[in-house]
Amino acid sequence: MTRQPRDQDAERSAIRAASERLLAGTPLRSTSGKLTGSELITESGLRRDVVYGDHKDLVEEFQARVKAQHAVPAAVEKVAEQNRTLKDENTALKADLATEREKNKALAKIAVELSLELEQAREELTSAPTVARIGNR
Repeated sequence: MTRQPRDQDAERSAIRAASERLLAGTPLRSTSGKLTGSELITESGLRRDVVYGDHKDLVEEFQARVKAQHAVPAAVEKVAEQNRTLKDENTALKADLATEREKNKALAKIAVELSLELEQAREELTSAPTVARIGNR
């Protein structure tokens, strides 16, 4: 069995495309989207030894570009901002829900008390002696 010769141009293209996708915040294979050499390798679909053995210059170029853009892709930053906004909204909704639950408890207690009072009033009416009516003058 003989190995197929590697196409280094195709490998370099794969690494460059992976680099662009990660920097744009639109990874295909990477799950975290972090801007690291390991994620670059995962995104490129190549083996680690191939990337670091023959294409270390592309990894270093990617790392330099990451440092130049402050290590956070715009798409990831946008998602993080949306996440912060949703967390703030969620906190506010939880506070509103807690307030409404407290009101609901108070109203339920009032309804029970009124129901008991009504029951007592009905019992008093049925057990009270008959009162004679005095006519109007």
